Amino acid sequence: MTEVFGLPLTAMRSDYIDRPAFETVRPRRLLAPFVFNSPHSGRDYPARFLEISQLDRTAIRQSEDAFVDDLFSRAPRKGMPLLRAHFPRAYLDVNREPYELDPAMFHEPLPSRFNTKSPRVAAGLGTLARNVSETRQIYGSRLHLSDALMRIEGIYKPYHQTLQKLLGETLAEFGVAVLIDCHSMPQLGRTGNRASPDIVLGDRYGSACAPALVDLAETVFSGAGLRVARNRPYAGGHNTRTYGRPRHGLHALQIEISRHLYMNERTLSPNDGFASLMDIIERLLTGFAQFDLRLLTGTVAADTAEAAE
Repeated sequence: MTEVFGLPLTAMRSDYIDRPAFETVRPRRLLAPFVFNSPHSGRDYPARFLEISQLDRTAIRQSEDAFVDDLFSRAPRKGMPLLRAHFPRAYLDVNREPYELDPAMFHEPLPSRFNTKSPRVAAGLGTLARNVSETRQIYGSRLHLSDALMRIEGIYKPYHQTLQKLLGETLAEFGVAVLIDCHSMPQLGRTGNRASPDIVLGDRYGSACAPALVDLAETVFSGAGLRVARNRPYAGGHNTRTYGRPRHGLHALQIEISRHLYMNERTLSPNDGFASLMDIIERLLTGFAQFDLRLLTGTVAADTAEAAE
């Protein structure tokens, strides 16, 4: 029995006790001040988690940013590290606050310091998600708080400690550091007469990174014939908001890629567009590797309004 937040809890054995929950792929030599993070592409589903879920193996993967880590896998070859989750988003979401939890999911009452009323929690998409979609609930019964704390204390916190270390090393080496938070999104519908975007770049409305970085990304993607939007409907989640501090030399940009470009969203398998999208992303990686670091100094917008994540 152990005490956490004043609650006596029985410690749970980690679901990843025998294998890594995440991985850092480091370059042989650090050549550019960019750190790539793929927090939602994990596809190692623990047996215990599958047993307590009421969804089958296909349905449970609907919130997964499948293959995004593969799309950005060439970053280390160009001198930039890649941090990638092996645990799935449905199991633990590290693009949330650490204790962004839904009280209705647990047997025990949650401590008052937990964030239980955020829009993400209301949507069923907290640190431990309730849903993989608007109608598909993951669990058939309530969890014990010890389960959540096992995931948060044992995986979430070490994951962010690793990310912070990578950014700190990069900042020390170059004087600036840029987090590229890599995600995918379901194919979006049209808005009026406007076609849906293929790529959404989120910089928290200019507050999280230098405009030149967003301009570069948009130029590469639009130059490849893709439709690019900024901040709508995804302005950047917890990672972009937390680590994007341009005035302190830390920049963060979230990239959302429409899944239809590279995979079959029903079967969750790569499609014929996968290789060509990897080539486009390699051009983006090259652009970042050759980026003029002098453009990372300057003023940024101060708009910190909440937005969709």
